[in-house]
Amino acid sequence: MSPVDLHDPHFFAVTTPVLRRAQIADLAAGRCAAIRVPDFVPAALCDEVLDALVGAEFDSYGEERVYPQVMRFGVGVSDHREDGRVADGYWDAVESSRKAWAALDLSFDPFELCRARLGEHWPGAVAVGTRDGKEMGAGVAREPNGGFQVHYDDASREFSGTLLDAHLIAQFAFNLYLSVPESGGETVVWRHRWSPADEQFRLPGSYGFGEAVVGSAESFELAPSPGEALLFDPRNFHAVRPSRGGRRIALGFSLGLTDTGEILVWG
Repeated sequence: MSPVDLHDPHFFAVTTPVLRRAQIADLAAGRCAAIRVPDFVPAALCDEVLDALVGAEFDSYGEERVYPQVMRFGVGVSDHREDGRVADGYWDAVESSRKAWAALDLSFDPFELCRARLGEHWPGAVAVGTRDGKEMGAGVAREPNGGFQVHYDDASREFSGTLLDAHLIAQFAFNLYLSVPESGGETVVWRHRWSPADEQFRLPGSYGFGEAVVGSAESFELAPSPGEALLFDPRNFHAVRPSRGGRRIALGFSLGLTDTGEILVWG
């Protein structure tokens, strides 16, 4: 069998000037694996956020679990997971994150703007999700200059029960790139989802896996551009390559498509 015969025609990244309903539906149904939207947010607004963040104090993810070191501004629920539940400290961290973002004194809420753009052609609501009636974090800025190890994200596996006060039928990851390096920083996505046998490749104490976990699985690589948005299915194993010559800073959050047609986000 020739290599071309092994290609999955549904495993590819769509590039589009506008994020439309049919494309989001295709991503949820597995008819594509990622959607790229150049100039998702005007350059002037991206620059405003970037200028504010460059002068802000970033925290580090715990290096015992996340290495190489990844810097962040804001909070993500994945860093507040204990035995499959959301740790109580997450809610204080969310409140501190809101205050830190407000202190940047931006002329707009960048996460609210991203949600509005995501929902322009979607018939249901696009809103921040809740858990036990409390609003989750809206998103986080990340700077993974050393890259992200091979991993997957799947709230249904990472958290017991349901993470949100809603039933999710699909999960996406969103990134808006504010700053990119001269080279490197590519996102790699493999056509491979977690199976129990993959645990033999998990790195000790880490969220990540050795790259052997994906074997010869089909993959694609996406080099980021400033102002570009990327929406993809994070249940596929993925990684970020190390950056060279500059900072790679992106706004990010998770999204879930509910059984009522809403899109709910969380940090």
